[in-house]
Amino acid sequence: MIYTKTGDMGTTSLIGGTRVAKCHPRVEAYGTVDELGAHVALLTEQLAQLPTFATPCSLLRQVQRQLFTIQTLLALEPNPPHPTGIDVEGYSSQLNAHCTIIEHAIDTLQASLPPFRSFVIPGGNALSAQSHVARTVCRRAERRIVALYNDEPTSANPAVLSYINRLSDYLFVLSRHIVVAQGNEECFL
Repeated sequence: MIYTKTGDMGTTSLIGGTRVAKCHPRVEAYGTVDELGAHVALLTEQLAQLPTFATPCSLLRQVQRQLFTIQTLLALEPNPPHPTGIDVEGYSSQLNAHCTIIEHAIDTLQASLPPFRSFVIPGGNALSAQSHVARTVCRRAERRIVALYNDEPTSANPAVLSYINRLSDYLFVLSRHIVVAQGNEECFL
């Protein structure tokens, strides 16, 4: 059943069973990552319409899976009273490995781009703008995660922070790549 009515009073359950307010920093963090995933999905579907972007599409589909992993790690309450079956170390290793893949993708895209002279103004075309939207939501997710980890230092997961930070970098470079690949002009401040 999709509705349980257990959240009707503004609370939700973390993985582990503890109920918290829907505005709890942990919920804010994984909720923003969920929003990021939706923006990445939109960007992926838009890019999929153009065969020249098959490689970024493939990577972005992998990113969507990693974002679900991050949501799981963020929804996991610290020191749950019962075993959850979630392999935190395994998920963290997976994120670290995918972070390396993203770094390689950044390096590959950047090699084909002219150096940027100053701040890049988002735009150039709709696809690039969507990549910038995803990038800004990614940065907000990062801020929410940092706030959570500042409140709950024992739950901090460096793999999550590294991944989100690197993903934002990738979305920035991808936005520039989209503009150049489609023959549009980048706009600099």
